[in-house]
Amino acid sequence: MKRVVVTGMGCISALGHNVTDFSRKLMMGESGIAPITLFDTDGFQVRVAAEVRDYEETDLFTEKQLNKLDRFAQFALLASREAAAHAGLEFTGPTAERTAVVHGTGVGGQTTQETGYHRLYDMKVKRLHPFTVPKLIPSASASWISMDLGITGPAFVTSSACSSAGHAIGMALMMIRSGISDIAVTGGSEACITFGTIKAWESLRVMAKDTCRPFSLNRSGLVIGEGAGTLILETLDHAQSRGAHIFAEVIGFGMSSDAYDMLQPSADGAARAMQAALDDAGLAPDSVDYINAHGTGTPQNDPTETKAIRTVYGQHADRLAVSSTKSMHGHPLGASAALEAIAVITALREQTAPPTANFLDPDPQCDLDYVPNKARPMPMTVAMSNSFAFGGLNTVLLFRRFGGA
Repeated sequence: MKRVVVTGMGCISALGHNVTDFSRKLMMGESGIAPITLFDTDGFQVRVAAEVRDYEETDLFTEKQLNKLDRFAQFALLASREAAAHAGLEFTGPTAERTAVVHGTGVGGQTTQETGYHRLYDMKVKRLHPFTVPKLIPSASASWISMDLGITGPAFVTSSACSSAGHAIGMALMMIRSGISDIAVTGGSEACITFGTIKAWESLRVMAKDTCRPFSLNRSGLVIGEGAGTLILETLDHAQSRGAHIFAEVIGFGMSSDAYDMLQPSADGAARAMQAALDDAGLAPDSVDYINAHGTGTPQNDPTETKAIRTVYGQHADRLAVSSTKSMHGHPLGASAALEAIAVITALREQTAPPTANFLDPDPQCDLDYVPNKARPMPMTVAMSNSFAFGGLNTVLLFRRFGGA
């Protein structure tokens, strides 16, 4: 089976507009959660989110481009451009044909959709913007990435709520392993901090009003985030033949369905996905050093995920470092697994586990080592990243440190 490695990364998030800033703030335990500025929150119960700050789209795209680009697609493009530059790749000739684009999003063009509904129902306009449909469709991100970078191989979007980017990276991994592609531009993007979206999430009663405190006794819910993350995957042979720098190896992918409930998570489903990833990599549980948890900070998720980790890892669970970086970059839904993959690769490269920020009192139901509040230098070779979505759609990725990377 072909070995698959990561040769490029790009991101934009509440922790910065590039991988360098994201990684630095992550290890500092700096939270990007703050009061919402994208719309007036008067009358809202939830007034915080993890926004991409200091973002001026007109500085980055032309007016002609912005007529066709929703905010989520803008993020996808920026992350993918950075990742491609990071990898030192140009997509021409056979390289363009042998490259796949597999990107994820949970909800697609929410800004475009909400603007359209406002104009249609509130302003009573007779006609919407002519590019409303191509701007809001979830597949727009993959299309724009392929057009922008000149990639002519397979291109599509995965959409599975909070596991969207996890499924995208997993599909890209399998396409490269199978020989369909040599390279993949993969990850996820989301821009869902809008008036209507936050109102909808408020109704679920799973949102924190102050900040995200995963695994803490006094946690009160998740905090919505936005942004994008992109990885460049390629076969080890291809990467070495062009002298590419290798940041990590992708060694395992697992997925499962809870077949249980649309909202309530299942420890059994999560455990099966983790075990499937270990089986795919051919590793015993005690080979894993660090887990980037799904860790949403909700009363339901955190003890369920803790139980699932204990089921899979047994006594080794007590030796694992487990943290939730959603405490800093928020929960960007379909982009989560991509940003968290970058967090895991950063942890492997820097030999440091990022912290679970905002952690206060421990919860007896959450009894693992959650690396509270401060990053922890530690030797690590293998790290796992969990993503568990509404509807019981689970993905798990395994990464291994590559050489001295």
